[in-house]
Amino acid sequence: MKLSQRLQTIASMIEGRYSHIWDCCCDHGLLGATLLKQGRCDAIHFVDIVPSITNTLIAKLEQFYPLTALSQQTWHVHCHDVHKLPLAQYRSQSPHLVIIAGVGGELTASFVKAIQQHALAIGQSVEFILSPVHHTYQLREALSSLTLGLVNEHLITENKRFYEVLHLSSDTTTPVSLVGDKIWSHHNTDINQHYLTRLLNHYRLAIKGATDQTHANMLREAISAYQALASQQ
Repeated sequence: MKLSQRLQTIASMIEGRYSHIWDCCCDHGLLGATLLKQGRCDAIHFVDIVPSITNTLIAKLEQFYPLTALSQQTWHVHCHDVHKLPLAQYRSQSPHLVIIAGVGGELTASFVKAIQQHALAIGQSVEFILSPVHHTYQLREALSSLTLGLVNEHLITENKRFYEVLHLSSDTTTPVSLVGDKIWSHHNTDINQHYLTRLLNHYRLAIKGATDQTHANMLREAISAYQALASQQ
């Protein structure tokens, strides 16, 4: 199967070679298999919490990427909660790369916080590439409180949907913007305005049904931030 534009973008944002790459919520394993084929790491870890997915993936990997045929690489499949990645079993002096794509921004933030906390506790450096399906503002707000800086970010349009992709590292001091300052330079004004219109419509609709005051305040902040950005485009 061909990689989607979003997964192609994620793959293109990976520079150099990592000791370990964790493809979380891996689904069919297309991204991880591509990175394995490209030789981007010593070991690729496919992670999903659904047993039927991981069992099917193991069979496919054994067929197309038998470990006996891999000279300098290996793969592992983990049926595991992403909050509890077994990083301690695979500690290395070089950073691990954790990729989380295809889930909501709030769940992504929860994953990142748990992984980062564990990584700090065992002294393992970890980088992240994140691409949530929604609630990106909530994710960025959560990331701003962590010891992670921005390496790069992109805005992807695919099948009439928009996706933000963020590469983060504790080795950079560039702060994570709440609205993604860097992504707006990668597209023309029409695309930017279309995405901003969608974001503002979403948050304006969401605030009408907000019953929790803290959540409502966050929505107001998001609307204000995106309105200010829209006026600059």
